[in-house]
Formats: sequence, C-alpha cells, structure tokens
Amino acid sequence: MFALTPGLLFLLASVAFSVTVAVLLKLARRYDIDVRQAIAANYAVTAALSWLVLRPSAAQLESAGQAWGLLLALGLLLPSGFMAMAQSVRHAGIVRSDAAQRLSLFLPLLAAFLLFGESLTLRKAGAIALAFAALFCVLRRRAPAGGEAAGGNAWLWPLGVWVAYGVVDILFKQMAKAGAAFSGALLVAFALAGVFMAAYLLLRRVAWQPRHLLAGVALGAANFGNIVTYIRAHQALPDNPALVFSTMNMGVIALGTVVGALAFREPLSRVNLLGLALAVAAIVLMMP
Repeated sequence: MFALTPGLLFLLASVAFSVTVAVLLKLARRYDIDVRQAIAANYAVTAALSWLVLRPSAAQLESAGQAWGLLLALGLLLPSGFMAMAQSVRHAGIVRSDAAQRLSLFLPLLAAFLLFGESLTLRKAGAIALAFAALFCVLRRRAPAGGEAAGGNAWLWPLGVWVAYGVVDILFKQMAKAGAAFSGALLVAFALAGVFMAAYLLLRRVAWQPRHLLAGVALGAANFGNIVTYIRAHQALPDNPALVFSTMNMGVIALGTVVGALAFREPLSRVNLLGLALAVAAIVLMMP
C-alpha cells in the first residue's frame, strides 16, 4: 500500500514550491509588478531564511570563501537566470519555462564529459540526446501571440533559462569539489545576488515601491521553500537519490503542464507535447 512518508511529502512540497515560483512570476505581469524589484527582495528573503533555517557555521562560511571567483559568478548568474525565468514565463509560458529549467540538469552532465573528463556511457549519451530533442520540441512555437512583445523570439527566453540554470548547477558542483559546504555557499551566493541586483536597480534609478518588494517576499518564500524541501527530501531518502531526482523533475514538468494549460490556457502544440514526453523519457533514462 502506498504511504506518504516524510521524504515523499518533502518531495511533493518541493514540486509545489517550484511551480509556485513560476505562477508568481506569471501573475506579476497581470498585477503590474516590477519583477526586478521582486527578484531583489527575493534574494534578501532567501539569504535571511538560509541563515535562520540552514544555520551555516562559521567554518562552513569560511569554506565558501575559498572560492570567491565561483561565488561572484553565482552572484551575477543567479539573478540573471531569475530574470530570464520571469521573461520566459511571461512570453513562453509556465509549461515551456519549467520544462527548460528541468532540462538544464543535462548541461552539467554534458560538461562533465566535455570539460571534466568523465567517461561517456551509452545510457548517458542516449539521455543527453533525448534531452536535446526534448528541448528543441519544447521551444517550438506555432505562432507569436497577437501583439506580444517577444513575438517569434519567445523561444530565446526558455533557452536562456536552460543555459543559466545549467551553468549555475555546474558552478555549485565546482564549489563542492573545491571543498565548500553547501549551506555556506548557498547563503553567500544569495547575499551576493541580492547585492548585485540592488546595485543594478540603484544604477537604473528605479523608484522602489512596497508592493513590488512584498511580491518579492512571497517569491523568496516560495523559492527558499523549494530549495529547503528538496534538501530535506534527499536527507529523508538517502538511499533513494534516483527517486528524489526523478520525482522532482518529472513532477515539476507534470504539474507545470497542468497549471499552465488549465489555469492560464497556455497553448501547446503536438510538438510541444512530444517534447514534454521526451523530457520525461530522458529523466527516466538517467535513473541508475
């Protein structure tokens, strides 16, 4: 009989939080929210919650400081990826954006073979090939929506999400190899991302408004909820990393598709649906 163990509950919560982030970004346009201010506030919230919940020790923070080059790159890339996600959700929809984000996990896998000398197996090569085919199908669009700003170039935003989130994953893996503790690196990266985003907005002379910042608080709570429940799922299911990996990625694609199609009436072509099926197949193929 199927039982909802704490590990599976954490996994389901992580899936829900991940899709909630996309929904909040989708609603930002409807309520005329400045996503730049919301993203800046989001990183202040995630940094504060990382400090309060994960409680990195002084030694963990010091270990993160040994890789300042990687941390600075993360500080710049994290908000850039979030901005790409916001534009992708706006112009390409939740379904394509979430699928692109999930498929980004294959970019560090590809880098492992091309840059870091890992041996390529037939199974992994097949998974990468399926992932690229899925990405191509997901990015296909029938025609630009009438009057939409992004027009026929809407596919560039989910592609940007794929690249940004994939490179972020590579950088975090490199930090782990350098001996940096994850909780300390996460806190410092979030803090730097918030500083860089705030500096950008100050240079642009943006007029700060409380409602945009409050939207960022909600965004930050959902973003951190996704991260911490995913970590807790791995901790609760230490002997089943494949279950955590597959459930998280397939769950986000499935729930994102349901929410995008039903709640926001996002049009999906047969090619897009094929891409979602190929994405799930690639993830399944990657399971040990």
